[in-house]
Amino acid sequence: MSTLETNSIGKYSGNNVSIDDSLNLKNVTTTQRDALSSPQAGDTVYNSTTGTIDFYNGSAWNATSDNTFQFNVEYLVIAGGGSGGHSYGSNVSRGTSGGGAGGYRTNYASETSGGGGSNESDFTVSSGNNYTVTIGAGGASVSSGLGNAGNNSVFDTIISIAGGYGGRANVKGGDGGSGGGSGYDQSATNGTANQGYAGGYGWTDGGNFGGGGGGGAGAVGANAAQNNPGNGGVGVQSSITGLATYRAGGGGGAQSGTTNYNYNGSGGNGGGGDATASGTANTGGGGGGAKTTTSGAGGSGVVILRYPDTKTISNPGGGLTISSETSAGGYKYVEITAGTGTVSWS
Repeated sequence: MSTLETNSIGKYSGNNVSIDDSLNLKNVTTTQRDALSSPQAGDTVYNSTTGTIDFYNGSAWNATSDNTFQFNVEYLVIAGGGSGGHSYGSNVSRGTSGGGAGGYRTNYASETSGGGGSNESDFTVSSGNNYTVTIGAGGASVSSGLGNAGNNSVFDTIISIAGGYGGRANVKGGDGGSGGGSGYDQSATNGTANQGYAGGYGWTDGGNFGGGGGGGAGAVGANAAQNNPGNGGVGVQSSITGLATYRAGGGGGAQSGTTNYNYNGSGGNGGGGDATASGTANTGGGGGGAKTTTSGAGGSGVVILRYPDTKTISNPGGGLTISSETSAGGYKYVEITAGTGTVSWS
């Protein structure tokens, strides 16, 4: 039995109902609303889960407005970069290629995604809901053979593809977010559409070998030429943290003859490793090809989220390495640098 509570009732000359103070509807969550016993057509409640006024039409509950607890989140999601390749065991490294950068996706401001992709669509979240985040690790370095691909990074439905591994000698590198570099007599690898570019291919004169550069989010990896292993492709610049920063550069290729290791390609601007050097952590940069004992590892990925400063982010259940919130210009942002878990806003 419902109870009507009021301070006073007065006569009103109009033909409708006038209430001096605000009307306080029954306050329920979505779960509580759906559990109400025998609702009747016209029943009306305030849904505290969605921030809407809901009414029952005789067969189902319907909201009278958009979810008032929804808001847009801007993101930069970069996967882990691939590692550079090696050659034949632990001996000399004959024309090894750089790893590809991790896939690069963003909807921040008017900035572009990797591979020449356009800025992505608005991403709407609801307060109190959980959204999965995974930070892709970089591909591990190798002391023999092909490099290793990186790992995907994820923000809910936004998946950035791992960087491709670097090839060696006459072996092709791996496709990926950006493709790894290839050895001589091989075609270029493929990047992923709207995430990254292809890797370059190698060169040989029959005695010296040069590896191709790994693809970057902003440009293809360079092909090798005589005494010039391919440089890694450049990354893409973003100001989502307020500081213009390049990320997701490809790894540089390497070159050696039978007895020397004189030449190496440069990593792409944005965390790509020079020959033998690893990609920079949390940039998705590709690792450099091996010149001697080991190749460069791929750089780990990152997820950066930007949202209204009236909201506060949390990591329910833990599992993520997440920075403190930084406020600027009416927004906050966080950088998530490792792990798998969920984020939520209140």
